[in-house]
Amino acid sequence: MSWRSWNVLKHHKQANINIDFNAFRQNPFLPSISVVAPAYNEGLTIVENIRSLLSLGYNNLTIIVVNDGSKDDTLEKAIKFYDLEVADYYFDYRLPCNEIRAVYKSRNKAFKKLLVVDKANGGKADALNAGINISYSDYFACVDVDCLLEENAFEHLIYPVINSHKEVVAVGGIVWLNNDAEVFHGHMVKLQVPNKFLPRIQLIEYFRAFLLGRTAWSSINGLLLISGAFGIFHRERVIEAGGYNKKTVGEDMELVIRLHKLMLNKKLPYEVAYVPTPLCWTEAPVDTKILSRQRNRWARGTAECLMLHRDMLFRRKYGIIGLLSFPYWFVAEWMGPFIEASGLIFTLIMMMMGYINSTFFVSMLFLVFSMSLFFSILAILAQETFFNRYTEPKDIGKLFITAILEPFIYHPLTVFWALKGNYDLFFKKTHSWGEMTRTGYANNAAGAKPPKS
Repeated sequence: MSWRSWNVLKHHKQANINIDFNAFRQNPFLPSISVVAPAYNEGLTIVENIRSLLSLGYNNLTIIVVNDGSKDDTLEKAIKFYDLEVADYYFDYRLPCNEIRAVYKSRNKAFKKLLVVDKANGGKADALNAGINISYSDYFACVDVDCLLEENAFEHLIYPVINSHKEVVAVGGIVWLNNDAEVFHGHMVKLQVPNKFLPRIQLIEYFRAFLLGRTAWSSINGLLLISGAFGIFHRERVIEAGGYNKKTVGEDMELVIRLHKLMLNKKLPYEVAYVPTPLCWTEAPVDTKILSRQRNRWARGTAECLMLHRDMLFRRKYGIIGLLSFPYWFVAEWMGPFIEASGLIFTLIMMMMGYINSTFFVSMLFLVFSMSLFFSILAILAQETFFNRYTEPKDIGKLFITAILEPFIYHPLTVFWALKGNYDLFFKKTHSWGEMTRTGYANNAAGAKPPKS
């Protein structure tokens, strides 16, 4: 799969090198896109986040920020800065969501693309359904409001839609981390490898997931997950599929699986596409408390999705999804932590009883470590070869050192958090998202210089 990912990245770079996306965006016949950005207690960054979304140059774009009953000053800051007023806006509840209290538009024509929705709190899936109800576009984009997007992000995402002979029901893109980056008015001025160890180790994890894993799966139309932070979806197909599921914290993965199932049951030619280009930037958790909540939620979401759609497992009618993608996720992603933990406990018991040769054990441990390090280094090299976003030699050195330390320091924690997530799901019946706090870009924005034109 790594070999396949490398070839796909190489082909993608060669195929896109002569495309002028700045000219491409002026095409009046491009499909319309609504950006649906749920916001809950984002008062620290809401103004910059909206500014970043408004700076996107796509020709046929609407920005829909959904305030999901925030308890802080998220809505008040947006109203004041963007001069918003309640609008007489018609919509229908085509998808279930909590009460939509008001739809705001700006008095300033410079912000005519912006809609701000205020609704009763219902969680991220509920907020996304509300945004879809407000939207009238061909496609909608699921974007976390705290993310920063490349200026031509949607030109890249829509390209597979107009370039495919199949119906494209969803398109995902690469999400990368920008901790310690310099940001000015919603634009990233300078990117660097994170200074802190924890976000730096997550950066390598993202390299592996997006550059190697998802790139390979998408090449065989076997992609089961489009990140909830960034992706576009065929609006009418999503409504036909029932929208986002409010009963799972893995709503992004669950929707993609349901879209696969919908199209396969209808026996329609379709594609879940993927653009292996860094288009979206977000903050990684910087302490273990917040990170553990995130990974706990991911583990619960994976288990919920796989249980909800277990009827697809090993079913020939679901093709690649049923025979390859679903079994992989079941064994490697869901059962993987249980297998690892059980294997470690069994090995320790066998060692204590004298049934395992210490030389053999050390050799096997070195083999496992070497494989882990190989995939991390390959992901780092893929980033350097095809994107080269980190130009300082010291940054690359930091990444290599971090990759060496990851199996001993970070990986055991991810296994533990995954096990705890499953325990919380099945024994504590936990279904909450868990609060996520962010540092924000305010300090960076204050000190950064504007990007050079």
